[in-house]
Amino acid sequence: MQLHQTIGYRIISEWLTKKNLKAFIFQEETWQHIIDGKSGLVNAPTGFGKTFSVFLGTIIAFINHHPDNYQTVSSNKLQLIWITPLRALAKDIGRAMEEVIKELGLQWKVGIRNGDTAIKERQHQKKAPPEIMIITPESMHLLLAQKGYADFFKTLKIIAVDEWHELLGSKRGVQVELAVSRLIALLQKNHHSLLQVWGISATIGNLEEARDVLLSSLSKNKNAVIVKAILKKNIAIESILPDEIEKYPWAGHLGIRLIQKVIPIINESRTTLIFINTRGMSEIWYQGLLTASPELAGAIALHHGSIEPELRMWVEEALHAGTLKAVVCTASLDLGVDFRPVETVIQVGSPKGVARFLQRAGRSGHQPDAVSKIYFLPTHALELVEASALKTAIDRNFIESRQPVLLCFDVLIQYLCTLAVSDGFEPEEIYKEVLSTHCFKDLTRDEWLQVLQFITAGGMALQQYDEFKKVEIINSLYRITNRRIAMRHRMHIGTIVSEAMLKVKFMSGGYIGVIEEWFISRLDPGAVFTLAGRNLELVGIKDMTVIVKKSSAKKSIVPSWQGGRMPLSANLGETLRQELNKANSVHLKKTEIEISALKPLFALQAQLSHVPNNNELLIEQIETKDGYHLFVFPFEGRLVHEAIAAILAWRISQVTPITFSFAMNDYGFELLSDQPIPVDDSNVYELFSPENLLNDIQRSVNATEMAMRKFRDIAVIGGLIFQGFPGEQKKARHLQSSASLLFKVFMEYDPGNVLIQQAFREVLDQQMEEVRLRNMLQRIQNSSIIITFPERLTPFCFPIKVDSLRESLTSEKLEDRIRKMQQQLE
Repeated sequence: MQLHQTIGYRIISEWLTKKNLKAFIFQEETWQHIIDGKSGLVNAPTGFGKTFSVFLGTIIAFINHHPDNYQTVSSNKLQLIWITPLRALAKDIGRAMEEVIKELGLQWKVGIRNGDTAIKERQHQKKAPPEIMIITPESMHLLLAQKGYADFFKTLKIIAVDEWHELLGSKRGVQVELAVSRLIALLQKNHHSLLQVWGISATIGNLEEARDVLLSSLSKNKNAVIVKAILKKNIAIESILPDEIEKYPWAGHLGIRLIQKVIPIINESRTTLIFINTRGMSEIWYQGLLTASPELAGAIALHHGSIEPELRMWVEEALHAGTLKAVVCTASLDLGVDFRPVETVIQVGSPKGVARFLQRAGRSGHQPDAVSKIYFLPTHALELVEASALKTAIDRNFIESRQPVLLCFDVLIQYLCTLAVSDGFEPEEIYKEVLSTHCFKDLTRDEWLQVLQFITAGGMALQQYDEFKKVEIINSLYRITNRRIAMRHRMHIGTIVSEAMLKVKFMSGGYIGVIEEWFISRLDPGAVFTLAGRNLELVGIKDMTVIVKKSSAKKSIVPSWQGGRMPLSANLGETLRQELNKANSVHLKKTEIEISALKPLFALQAQLSHVPNNNELLIEQIETKDGYHLFVFPFEGRLVHEAIAAILAWRISQVTPITFSFAMNDYGFELLSDQPIPVDDSNVYELFSPENLLNDIQRSVNATEMAMRKFRDIAVIGGLIFQGFPGEQKKARHLQSSASLLFKVFMEYDPGNVLIQQAFREVLDQQMEEVRLRNMLQRIQNSSIIITFPERLTPFCFPIKVDSLRESLTSEKLEDRIRKMQQQLE
């Protein structure tokens, strides 16, 4: 059926014309596919009406089926499920949809279902389902846990997954895959027409794969399409340059010093969003702006994840209304709703990736023909190379991919218990459905049987304990009939665990502070790290407390903090290495102002050491009064550098007995020792070899301890550990002790257990970025390795050196020490 000949299209076009609007070509394309019964993925820049492409398509299809009485047909039951990753987006999307429905005179209702929905409203939704349900992935699984859920979904026509690029590559994305597989099978089984599935995504590097993951469960997904908006969003990127480029840059101090250059930008724009990478820095910036410009009091606000929800909601409403001049925010405002009044965005410090930078730029200039204006404000001079790299990558459309996750057994176990709580499930039927998803396409029959044995008998290791025998087999149906187990499971549906902080205490009992768990789990007892200006020796981790004693060691490991963990993306790292080629270029374009501004810094770097091209790896060996330093610059991001520093230290220690302390940033890493470090032309390629990588990872870091920490999250998601009833959540300490015990039991009695295997795999994939690490080592084997012996610290290694001092000194002392270092060097 031709879209333009349908009554639904005519009615929507007339409605748009009345509002002085016209549909974009990509929206009409999507509407045509929807009335043709196809599924697919819509990709368009922020601010071009992606939501309306799928939402209005659903309405056009409905009007076409009810041409004479579309305004009077009521109680249509569920037509469209709209899955959104954020609760905050639900209200705004619902508001926009209700406005359209009202103006078209439809009798449709929009329901919102998430953790904030009142019980009374949930019960009403069950009795009288709305036509449109806006829901989070977790609440979607709660619906599957209701008795008789099949009846609730039987009229469903379309599932739309908003911001799919955000869910892809996470366990919440796997929850979506499983829910989609169940609903597709349910509607096929009950004779109904084929369910349509639509994803809505911002631009990522692997759009085809993103589509295939979401639509994997559709039979052969032969009708799947990608609708791309051929619309170029005009983005103007401008770097805020300091008046004088420091030849010895260091992280963190420059940003706030450029605050005077930010005030005029705020004053000249209607509304400005200022994106900061960490919550701690956002607080500092908010105070800094008020100090620098007191008249902004009442006109600027702060928005991040640790702020109470009511205040966040107030800030969002004020942004809509255009009553705020500026908002200082973190990733909390990355996604979703359109804040029309926002004219300008300022990115403070590295955004770490091209896709994130584009997403943030798109928060400004929301009207389709408006220019998105984004300023890049460096937190140290070398970040200007990143600004240049971002411009290049955006011109080349070189945007990161989101890798989907595979074989998340913890999410699968939780899902099977969800089905068992409602109407029960037939294992063969569900096995086929689970195999149809992308996440579990490689699930073996043996692994499936292990999972079933796990939920019915506690697996090989836990069969003596009744509490792990959750699911019973009744007439070949797998069901949870125990009310207590059912209630506990319902309370924890959708649990996906977040990062934990550990308290740090002396053996004698004194409290020092808190530290992120992922950092401490890498250390072996005896390792020395710095916190609150003190060197501390790790005695051990007991439950959720780090036990330490004072250490007189001169060398220690510096913890990475608060969101500084997000590593440079592989794409941005690669573009950055290519940008360095321009450092030696005489003929720079006018637009390459960042590289021009850095010329004095590059000249000094070349004089003291070398500026590497993209096919070179630079290593600097320097001796100072602190000891012998080895600086290496792969430009591969903090996580990869942390892993390779540990591996390199271990490999060198096999040649000669030697101990090291490490420091790293996104550009490189440092090994520091009190004796010369034996790295030279004769052994350097061997030290950076990808051979025996897995074995060397296992030996160089505490892989078992890291896996045990990962296992805690897996055990909570998989329902092995109950987190407590609301209001009496179990302390993280109790969770860890239960998880450690289970981990040890599995390691001893059932080492092949799928959850244990998953824990070790997650350590490699997430904390070590093992694939990227291997690719880097392969690249180094094909590169020239340049080893230099500078007589003093260089502009490239200076920021890493400063990072290693940061934890052992207060900020005032740090500034003094750095000033002295800079004076000695210049």
